[in-house]
Amino acid sequence: MDSHEEASSSESDYEEILQESGSDTSVESFSNSSSNSGVSADLSLVRNWCELQPDAPAPPAFPFTAVPAVNLDTTDEWSILQYFEAFLDDGLITHIVNETNRYADQKKRGTNWFPVTSAEMRVFLGLTILQSVVKKPELRQYWSKNPLLVTPFFSQCLSNKRFEAIHQNLHFSNNDEFDEASHPNPQLNKIWPVYDCLVTKFREAITPEKYIAIDESLLLYKGRLGWIQYIPLKRARFGIKTYMLCESKSGYVWNFIIYTGKQTNLDADYKDLPVSSQVVMTLLKPLLNLGYTLTMDNFYNSPQLADLLLTHKTDVYGTLRLSRKEVPNELKSKKLKKGETASYQRGKVTILKWKDKKRNCVDFYCSFKYLCGDRKEGKQSLLEALESWITMAGSFIEL
Repeated sequence: MDSHEEASSSESDYEEILQESGSDTSVESFSNSSSNSGVSADLSLVRNWCELQPDAPAPPAFPFTAVPAVNLDTTDEWSILQYFEAFLDDGLITHIVNETNRYADQKKRGTNWFPVTSAEMRVFLGLTILQSVVKKPELRQYWSKNPLLVTPFFSQCLSNKRFEAIHQNLHFSNNDEFDEASHPNPQLNKIWPVYDCLVTKFREAITPEKYIAIDESLLLYKGRLGWIQYIPLKRARFGIKTYMLCESKSGYVWNFIIYTGKQTNLDADYKDLPVSSQVVMTLLKPLLNLGYTLTMDNFYNSPQLADLLLTHKTDVYGTLRLSRKEVPNELKSKKLKKGETASYQRGKVTILKWKDKKRNCVDFYCSFKYLCGDRKEGKQSLLEALESWITMAGSFIEL
């Protein structure tokens, strides 16, 4: 039997299960469902949960119709620096320079201030990134002449006073144009132009491969901010939470949303859904109806969300909290011995429960593999690129 016959046999077996679950929706009708169904899609075709046998065939995946690609005009000789500048390009640097100079003029910082240039801003940003690699307890110690602390590279690129002056005036948006009533996210108005620009560039640069994942990241921050989050399982524990959609194979961040409490910027089309589902649909919206396969953890997963994603030709995998709505009561109450499984299906949605040692289910995580190879080699290449970027910009600065 060839692969085509095996696939046909699998779909035939699966259609029998659909009929048992009370659904008259065939595999073909799932694949051909309308892309315009939206949140109010009619899910009445999916009716009852039915228990599955261990040898039941898996639901067939939707055909993947996107064309994965790197949409940058690159060559094999491109360095890390060139990829970096594809995102932090001249337009974005010029915007930061203009807003920094505007803010300094508004605040009238004194006679010692003179307008910052694009070359200086590149050096400033490069040194700021370098400070996350070469760590010292105080900022002024990077310019110290003490033999025990000296780091001559910093003083060769930019003086301490000039660095602090740029740092004090660094700005990304025009305060005079801010209107809280019309702004997409007032909480992020200070960084919004840069944030919006980077999200757009991330999405335009890559068409991700079929397998993608959604999870949250935590940026360490202990300052005063109303939406600081505490997540004990994260390395930082305290910080700014970001919802991220990543390509599973490379770990590339394709889309992200910064959490700002009730004012988090979520798509209004999904306002009637639970917040966790709104996050998923907002991140995933440009990739719907293309046959992507999404993996996420039990913070996001629910039968309701799975049904919605199916109407948009998107497969989904992940762990599930048994306390979610629409989980069958029979599965919740079923007692299992070690190594036993139980599964229920409704339409194309399947829930599997198993017991491993003392737990009723095993947590599943999607691990990302980065393409930069060995971690030490990747870090060394990044340092070399950073040095080139600072040195190239610094050649235009008169200290």
